[in-house]
Amino acid sequence: MVYYMVNHSEQLDRVFRALGDATRRSMVARLARSPATIGELGEPFDMTKPAVTKHIKVLERAGLLSREVDGRVHRCEIDPTPLNRAQRWVARVREHWEGRLDDLGEYLDSVQSSPRKKSPKR
Repeated sequence: MVYYMVNHSEQLDRVFRALGDATRRSMVARLARSPATIGELGEPFDMTKPAVTKHIKVLERAGLLSREVDGRVHRCEIDPTPLNRAQRWVARVREHWEGRLDDLGEYLDSVQSSPRKKSPKR
């Protein structure tokens, strides 16, 4: 159980680290439309092919894409599974904090509506 939690946490860290870069987010958005070659993924950016490949490797390590090699052509395809896991994690955290904020709101409402006691004069 602990191994699963640690491994899952490390995977989630890799996903958020990969998505923390605007270039990689653009690549993921592009792959969400259809598979693409590394050249096609790097086309909108002013960077070298080795720099594009580094971004691809980060996305691969995060499990966000798979790569198929056919000779010199590397075709990439999105794997939404890690994104779905990240989305579920965000939803759980959001639910927790929305509940806490609701509790705080109720407390503040109760404090504002309760009669105030006068402090004794000294």
